[in-house]
Amino acid sequence: MPRLGVSSRGLTGVNGARIDLSRLRFLVVEDNTYMRRIIRALLHGYGVREVLEAEDGAAGLDSFSTNSPNVVITDWHMPILDGLEMARILRHPETSSNPDVPIIMVSGHAEKKRVVDARNVGVSAFLVKPISTRALYDRVVTAVAVPRPDLVIPQEPEPPSEETASNDLIASLTAGLGQPGDLLNA
Repeated sequence: MPRLGVSSRGLTGVNGARIDLSRLRFLVVEDNTYMRRIIRALLHGYGVREVLEAEDGAAGLDSFSTNSPNVVITDWHMPILDGLEMARILRHPETSSNPDVPIIMVSGHAEKKRVVDARNVGVSAFLVKPISTRALYDRVVTAVAVPRPDLVIPQEPEPPSEETASNDLIASLTAGLGQPGDLLNA
């Protein structure tokens, strides 16, 4: 499954390299039909040949598992399953066939908390609506050609052993009581 095609054709990307997006399969997950059409038209304009579409996060997960896209572009706010929760599921190695897939989150809200939340679940790039041709292209190139260095696939923490849990409980209950025998020496 190719992640990046560099050739003499295509658009200029990172470090002046020519990026060939024609070999990549994109999945656009967006509940608004018109926004899906706009994103699809822009991607076709960049040379992308294959654009899959889904109208909500649940349909997006189905399409992802069936079609193995190279890049996912998703809206944040959607019915059934929102883009943030879908990204969380896609990043989890036990529930995703490709937990490293570049994910671009699109939202009409630019609050810092939203951007941080998206970053924390593993979103590769964030784009605020209304989108422009150049802004979408920049996010696509960045997500494909420059993987996030801080992207760590979320892992489920291992449950503590009974001994560790027991010792932690005793330590929390006895914190601040001093050493054994302190009461006797007072």
